[in-house]
Amino acid sequence: MNLKTLFAAAQAQVLWAEPSHESADVLHVIAADLMSDVLTMDLERPLLLTSLATEQAVRTAHVVGAVAVLVANGKTPPPEMVALARKLDVPLARTALSKFDAAVALGRTLNC
Repeated sequence: MNLKTLFAAAQAQVLWAEPSHESADVLHVIAADLMSDVLTMDLERPLLLTSLATEQAVRTAHVVGAVAVLVANGKTPPPEMVALARKLDVPLARTALSKFDAAVALGRTLNC
């Protein structure tokens, strides 16, 4: 499923992404707030769904090869997080949905 479709399903507001990122293929969703848990995952082309609005989420997404980071629970990532996402070329978005509701919406869209 492409990133644009998944962001739409989660009612996400894109904070940073290049137009070419919209067509990026997502195969899995990782919903986690403990970045150490994310680092143990071995999934191809995941979307990181988290309520952690810090640079650590972007750094972790970059390390595991995540397609993008989606921050849930209505949190607004600080400018430093957006700047790091841009620097590391990791699309970043936010949603007002809870992490649970966003995970359900993403799962339904991915037919999980």
